[in-house]
Amino acid sequence: MPKYYLTPLTILLFGPNVLASENEVIFPFELHKLKVSQMDFGGVGLMQMPTGRMAEEGEFSFNYTQNSEYEFYSFSLQLMPWFESTIRYTEVQDILYSDDEGFSGDTKYADKGIDAKIRLFKETNWLPETSIGLRDIGGTGLFDGEFIAATKHLSTDNYGQFDFTIGLGWGYLGQSGNISNPLCSYSNSYCNRDSSFSDNGGTIDSQRWFKGNASLFGGIEYQTLYAPLRLKLEYDGNDYSQDAPVTRGNISMVQDSPWNFGVVYGLSDYADARFSYERGNTVTLGISLSTNFNENKQLFKNKSFSQDLQTPNLNHTQNSIDTDQIDWKAIDSQLSTIAGYNENEFYLEDTKLTLVAEQKKYRNRYLAQDKAASILSNELPEKIKDYSIVEKNKNIPVKSSLVSRDKHADFAEVNYINPKIQDAITEFKTIKLPSSKLSYGSDENFKYGFAPGLTQTLGSAEDFYLYSIGIKLDSSYWLSPSWQLESSFYLNLLDNYDKFNYTVPDDNTSNPRVRTLAREYIHENQAYINSLQLSNFQKYSQDWYQQFYFGYLEQMFAGVGSEVLYRQKGANWALGLDWNLVSQREPDSWLGTFNSPWEYSSTEEVLSQGTTGHASIYYRPEWGFLQDTLFQLDYGKFLAGDIGFQLDFSKQFNSGIIVGAYASKTDMSAEEFGEGSFTKGFYFTVPFDILTIKPNSSRANFNWQPLTRDGGQKLNKKNDLYQITDQLNPWYQRPVKE
Repeated sequence: MPKYYLTPLTILLFGPNVLASENEVIFPFELHKLKVSQMDFGGVGLMQMPTGRMAEEGEFSFNYTQNSEYEFYSFSLQLMPWFESTIRYTEVQDILYSDDEGFSGDTKYADKGIDAKIRLFKETNWLPETSIGLRDIGGTGLFDGEFIAATKHLSTDNYGQFDFTIGLGWGYLGQSGNISNPLCSYSNSYCNRDSSFSDNGGTIDSQRWFKGNASLFGGIEYQTLYAPLRLKLEYDGNDYSQDAPVTRGNISMVQDSPWNFGVVYGLSDYADARFSYERGNTVTLGISLSTNFNENKQLFKNKSFSQDLQTPNLNHTQNSIDTDQIDWKAIDSQLSTIAGYNENEFYLEDTKLTLVAEQKKYRNRYLAQDKAASILSNELPEKIKDYSIVEKNKNIPVKSSLVSRDKHADFAEVNYINPKIQDAITEFKTIKLPSSKLSYGSDENFKYGFAPGLTQTLGSAEDFYLYSIGIKLDSSYWLSPSWQLESSFYLNLLDNYDKFNYTVPDDNTSNPRVRTLAREYIHENQAYINSLQLSNFQKYSQDWYQQFYFGYLEQMFAGVGSEVLYRQKGANWALGLDWNLVSQREPDSWLGTFNSPWEYSSTEEVLSQGTTGHASIYYRPEWGFLQDTLFQLDYGKFLAGDIGFQLDFSKQFNSGIIVGAYASKTDMSAEEFGEGSFTKGFYFTVPFDILTIKPNSSRANFNWQPLTRDGGQKLNKKNDLYQITDQLNPWYQRPVKE
């Protein structure tokens, strides 16, 4: 429960309930902990300048900042305790994206940038917290700079708390050049910096780092005795003489003073309003909204929501029945409703019942097994002493465990000190399949469901935000235990992709338009079949898995392909391989494909027939400084025929939220690729059970690429064996870390 401060604004915004939150009143004029705050560019800092501070791990902030020259939209995430990352989109107020009005209209120039900050030293009694960082990595050079900053805390009993920062900046952070670059004494190459802007962007210009002008900067952040109010004073390392509005737009950005003054007002624990007076002549306003991905809770565990989710109490009323009196239909219904097990198959063998089922409700399998054991104990005769639960996904068995009826009863009835459900469960490294005949099986071969759909692109030349909002209808039907027919139908309700004006460059480069026909696929079809494919799933021996598929595989491609995965139970690594023969679908046809590379246009090539596939390595480090992370490295042939690597890195927080980034680097040159230089993107997936009041093991997925280009693009397969076999070492279904 958030704690709000006793201020007239807080009471007006959030109502009288804030006067007593969990019977605790926070008085405004007391000593309060100094919290880190966001700077104009996003990331922990003062106003223009960063500090050495880090936020709490998992802290996520959305920041909006505006002044007369810039609008900043930034997302900052404390990915690790020692690593802060920031993604930023900047609109330059007085510069257009393009001089060609027919191409980008009145769209403002948009710059995309990535910042990174690494902590070198934690604060001690004598040492300040010290960090080193890079601003605008791989951007166009609009704001690129480097810094080292050190911050020391001072707490007083009567006057509040202070953070003192001193730093050394280069590039944008050191443009004023108030000291000579100390690295010049090491090498003359550090004395000068290439200040040109990159048209394509996307490349990491490491040859610029720590070169050219250097400046000392610093400041103070002060937590007043009035809890919501923090004050900032900053000495700026930039003189703004080389900012884009000055060099490109002849706009005056004269710095009347290097001293900047700021105010941060806490609207709540999750929102800050920011005001600053910078350069001696410029007012800057901003707001920051934050949450912590480590602290997001599963809503269904709130007592007011969970009355229908309680684990049944053991009643022993059915203990004397015979096996031919078992009400399988009632058990099947309870297992689905209460324990989340679906597509249930029951096998009786002497004193053991084997349940083969899919789990669709609880990420915490111990919670599901506890509920299932309670249901089975209440419905089965006493002679059934063990419950074997084999979990399947896509009809592939991936997890096997045994629940002892007697030990579960001891746990449920608290017959010993400190009982745990794990005491009643034995996990098997190998799958224990039933040897008896099927006693009962539910008929759930056909499934369907509706879900919202969102396609988006940020920072495009045509419009800052391109989007498509629609509804997806997904359905599937099992023709046999290993063959599944799947389909996805999309209804486009609202979009602005008619503004997407990508044209083939006139520099004699030509790549098959495997992704840049987005306007034709999205805007010019109000309804279309997103996918329609027949898939076969197999498991060979103990650790080998395969899927085979053919049909309309995704929105833009049809074809045939297969994937093989080698993965051991409990291992932190896996190996995969997929290969595909594909043909690009016609945008204006539900089922047609292109018959020749020049069928779409005599000057623009499409992929009428081609191959794509990758060898993959999955690795989850067990090193302390990279806890809860996953690396996926793919090497192979991409859709446009380019060959190279794609690296995907993701981090999972305690709540189950996963944040990731990927980049493809192939033999396609930056000039051939065009703006952006190479494909890169970001994503996060959020468990539904922290968004809704009902338990659900599914996830909401959000993915975006800064630019849509044709190089480094993979086929969007509907099914992925690494996710299907997740229970071998849970990642996507990992329980919440309490």
